Amino acid sequence: MVVCGDDGLAHRLAAELRGVYGEQVTLVVPPAERSVRPPVVGRARAASALLDRVVNAAVNRAGGNAASVEPARSEPAGSEPVLVEAAEATESVLAEAGVERAAALALVYDDDETNIRAALTARRLNPTLRLVLRLYNRRLGQHIEELLDQAAALATGGTTGPAAVFDASTTVLSDADTAAPALAASAVAGTSKVVQTDGLMLRAVERPVPRPGETADPGLATLALLSATSNDPGGDANGPESGEQGPLLLPDAATVRDAAGRGTVVLEQVSYSGPALSSGRGIVPPFASLFSRRLRWSLAGLVGCVVALAVALKLVTGDHPLHAFYLTLLDLFAINDPAIGADTGRQVLQLLSGLVGLLLLPVLLAAVLEALGTFRSASALRKPPRGLGGHVVLLGLGKIGTRVLTRLRELHIPVVCVEADPEARGLPTARRLRVPVILGDVTQEGVLEAAKIHRASALLAVTSADTTNLEAALYARSVQPGLRVVLRLYDDDFATAVYRTLRAAHPGASTRSRSVTHLAAPAFAGAMMGRQILGAIPVERRVLLFAAVEVRGHPQLEGKTVGEAFRAGSWRVLALDTDASGGRRAESAGEEAYEDERASGLVWDLPDTYVLRDSDRVVLAATRRGLAELLGRRARRARRERAGA
Repeated sequence: MVVCGDDGLAHRLAAELRGVYGEQVTLVVPPAERSVRPPVVGRARAASALLDRVVNAAVNRAGGNAASVEPARSEPAGSEPVLVEAAEATESVLAEAGVERAAALALVYDDDETNIRAALTARRLNPTLRLVLRLYNRRLGQHIEELLDQAAALATGGTTGPAAVFDASTTVLSDADTAAPALAASAVAGTSKVVQTDGLMLRAVERPVPRPGETADPGLATLALLSATSNDPGGDANGPESGEQGPLLLPDAATVRDAAGRGTVVLEQVSYSGPALSSGRGIVPPFASLFSRRLRWSLAGLVGCVVALAVALKLVTGDHPLHAFYLTLLDLFAINDPAIGADTGRQVLQLLSGLVGLLLLPVLLAAVLEALGTFRSASALRKPPRGLGGHVVLLGLGKIGTRVLTRLRELHIPVVCVEADPEARGLPTARRLRVPVILGDVTQEGVLEAAKIHRASALLAVTSADTTNLEAALYARSVQPGLRVVLRLYDDDFATAVYRTLRAAHPGASTRSRSVTHLAAPAFAGAMMGRQILGAIPVERRVLLFAAVEVRGHPQLEGKTVGEAFRAGSWRVLALDTDASGGRRAESAGEEAYEDERASGLVWDLPDTYVLRDSDRVVLAATRRGLAELLGRRARRARRERAGA
């Protein structure tokens, strides 16, 4: 396996491949990567000193309140990868890294163009290579996938021969897309954990501990048991509450029954979803937003006066209603003849219509000015409206922040963004979505106040600087002690030092830390092993993966029933994809037959007696270790030997 990158994701992915899958890895990084520390333990003293500086800065601003932070779990240690230092993944560098003999190559540079250029070169050097690319541009990624797969098919003579054995496929992933749903769900209490890709939607939700006399909703399946500690939702990796009482992924039914006093993560829905929710309103604002509320009420009042005058004229003169309304409009715009010689009622109504017409002129002028001002400011950043409350304050509009912002708006959650860079990537998205933005350094006085942090429901800090995220969280917690806080912290030692230092001061603080690389690395590693990882959800400090797997070639699944295929703590079959499986008929005794003409889609209500055939394609939930057992080196070697035979 070869991994090329220039940031923390490359190190995290290499650690995942070594520690979980037991693969030999060659890591290609720039020479300056020496200064970027891989996620290993051993820097507690430096992290503690850094924590002291951040806490002191926040205390000086806010008077000393702080919040506990949940640390990320360090990756398992393993043999060090073969290191190749190069500024760019050129043809000679890829050849030195052994791409011509490698089974898979991951290109996880932060720049899309660099990854595409290297992918084209690698495909030419090794047409049977499995490629995994990190691209932020999703539309471009689809075209690149098709182009590289077509190139591999032409170079190997189609889908037979070596290409079929080595699965020369191309997978384009985005760490921002992988992590955004988890970050957005963590920021809003009660929000479901949603995995949505290629029309497939899996929705899971955390169930709190049921009260006495209550029965918890079991959902479709129990995916995890949460930590048994009440003051520390994340658990303490080094505390007395850890061990068997920590979070437990994919428990069996007996373990769930015996788990009294523990919350659960249950699967609520597995389905095909329609198109994604609209993420914006377009450049032109809707008609209602062109005018203020006061102006709209003024216009409504004038319309009511005109209707009342028309009705009164009809009653006084006995004219037809349409003719009475027409005469009222003529009087309103002062283009009707004076009612000289008419009865008194008609004259009074004409005078009243003229008065209403005088009132109409300033209202029309105000409407025109407001509409022009709205169009003029449509391309400008909005400010938080008065009275805003219950919103999420989002810090940072880079790649991650932009995806999180889109996700929050798809959930119809009000957001106020804070960004220091006036040229940030996400500002056009915020402008298009008409989201208020505060431009300023979040560590400066008054910036969070301008975002109305005192009335916010959550703070989501996803800037690229751990210290900035932590300082903003500490200050926000001092302003509003009950604020829900989600931090993006990459450095494991720093997160551990933060957690251990602040837990004693605020044991009940509702704060979460999320590492983007920790969430994204399992999906990239699974793709390198040749499986479609649909998504990942965080369960406290662990990760649960959802994958689409062909039953063929997996002895742990092939020929077994759904009940027999379930392995507690490793994997669990959730659904059958009838589009890929061809709508086959079940034959087990006591099982209701599936019709061949059954509508295409997902069948999630599979009984335990359903037999998995080699032609089936299933969706399963798996732990990282469980997926490694399915896709590991030994299993892959057996599938290659079977394909060769």
